[in-house]
Amino acid sequence: MAEVKATPTPPAKARPGPTKLAPTSAVKKGQLEDRLHVWPFLVRNEWICTLIVMVLVTVWSIVINAPLEEPANPANTPNPSKAPWYFLGLQEMLVYFDPWMAGVVLPTLIIVGLMVLPYIDINPKGNGYYTFRERPFAITMFLFGFLILWISLIMLGVFFRGPGWNLFWPWNRWDPHKVVALTNVDLPYLDIGGTGLPFKWMGNPKILGVEVIGLTLSVIYMLVLPVAYYLWKKPTSPTLQALGPVRYGIVALLFLTMMSLPLKIVLRLAFNIKYVWVTPWFNI
Repeated sequence: MAEVKATPTPPAKARPGPTKLAPTSAVKKGQLEDRLHVWPFLVRNEWICTLIVMVLVTVWSIVINAPLEEPANPANTPNPSKAPWYFLGLQEMLVYFDPWMAGVVLPTLIIVGLMVLPYIDINPKGNGYYTFRERPFAITMFLFGFLILWISLIMLGVFFRGPGWNLFWPWNRWDPHKVVALTNVDLPYLDIGGTGLPFKWMGNPKILGVEVIGLTLSVIYMLVLPVAYYLWKKPTSPTLQALGPVRYGIVALLFLTMMSLPLKIVLRLAFNIKYVWVTPWFNI
């Protein structure tokens, strides 16, 4: 009898898993339903808003007379002598800072800070849509710096500053003879209740004409605090880890410089403190 060889059974093929189908045109259409083209939808709305604003401003300028004063007289300086409203924020800062600080350093930091924002912003969310929940720090800092600080300084200069750059309520009559007896002192000479506190008892020591107390406080505020916060929070903060030391240093510099303005306003208006740190070259 002839030997019959068993034919090996081919191994069963593995059942293919579900394949990912390419999105159909209906799916793509559903994904794009919540999107609109810039042209004509956005441009059309902006153009309509522009026309409405132009009509309102034109009617306003025709109906209401501009608050113009008499022609300028070089022999008669007005009191108060105010800059245009858009510069009153800078003029108000001269009350709290040295002229070089209020007129040069702070405006330069504002411009440079706005320029470097795209390079230090590591949060990709909010691109192409508005969101506060995903960008709370960035939006809060912008609103605080623009509305709370800048706009409030302009309003303070426009409505509350009168002759002698004294403070008046908007409904009060300006008295050009008003004299406010203020005794502004530098922080090292502040004496609370004749006790010599907090720093007057130290005698304001100096090194090469530089006040040690003001220098120490400035270094603590601008250097020690941000470095200590970075070292403390970095191990547990993904944001600080992603920022890195260089970008964090830039953010800390801009943030602390911005917060120095309301701090100086409180020190000046509440405690009559003129400068925190006095040197032969500049004052802070």
